[in-house]
This record gives sequence, C-alpha cells and structure tokens, in this order.
Amino acid sequence: MQTITVQRPEETQQLAAALGKLLTPGDVVILNGPLAAGKTFFVKALAQALGSEDYISSPTYTIANFYRINSGDFLHMDIYRIESIEEFRDLALEEHFEEAITLIEWGQKVADDFEEYLLIDIAFVEQENTSRIFTFSPVGTSWQQRLPLLKLA
Repeated sequence: MQTITVQRPEETQQLAAALGKLLTPGDVVILNGPLAAGKTFFVKALAQALGSEDYISSPTYTIANFYRINSGDFLHMDIYRIESIEEFRDLALEEHFEEAITLIEWGQKVADDFEEYLLIDIAFVEQENTSRIFTFSPVGTSWQQRLPLLKLA
C-alpha cells in the first residue's frame, strides 16, 4: 500500500501522469471515494496523460465510455448505479478488460471479478478544499511489483 497526499488539482494531474507511465493494456484500476472526491477528475487527467484528445465525461448514466489513447483503448466506467455483480457481468465488457486500460469508479463492489487490479481510494483532507489523500493498494503480483515505481515528481 502507498499513500500520497496532493495539495492542488495540478498535483493530482501530475499523480495521474505518473500512474499513466505504469499502465499497460489489460490493466484495471478501481477508484473509490465519496461523491466529489475527484474520481472523474483523476480519470480525465489520466486519459489526457495517456494521449487522449477526446472529451472525457463522467459515465454516471451511460455506465461506460471508451476513449482513444496512444496505446489503444481507455475504458472508463462508473458503476454507482449497478446493483449486483450479475448486472455488471450483463454489460458484457469482459473482452475489453483484456485489451483496454480500464478505470472503474465505485468498483469495489465488482473487484472480486478481477484477479489483478490497482485499488485507489481518494479521501478529502479536512478543512482543505483542494487537498486529497490517494491510497494505492495493489491486488495481484503485477501491481505489487509496479506500485513501488509510482512517484509524484
């Protein structure tokens, strides 16, 4: 596990860019945190760092959005409204998990469907509007090896 505190949105963008250097197609990143913690902001910053020129928006109602990045596809999911693992599986997106870099907001409820993933918990810092605490927890051998390489410049 690794914890990084950022003070400003620009630092969140730098953190997303640093993570982007570690990501490869087939990676799954699960984002958790309260409403307005910055999950979608982090995803936007990451997609841009990976070369996307697409308009990045929250998939709260569409559930899944695909974006083009330098290495292929970027799948951004928001499963806040998904109520069961069966409903998640009914989306039939599993073939994309192997090819795309996938970020899933509110994804802890479906985490058991993945052997390897990086869990990122985003928390507010009390009485500091723009500060956030990012806690990175690796699940699986690949992330346990790569996570120590994550550094905020």
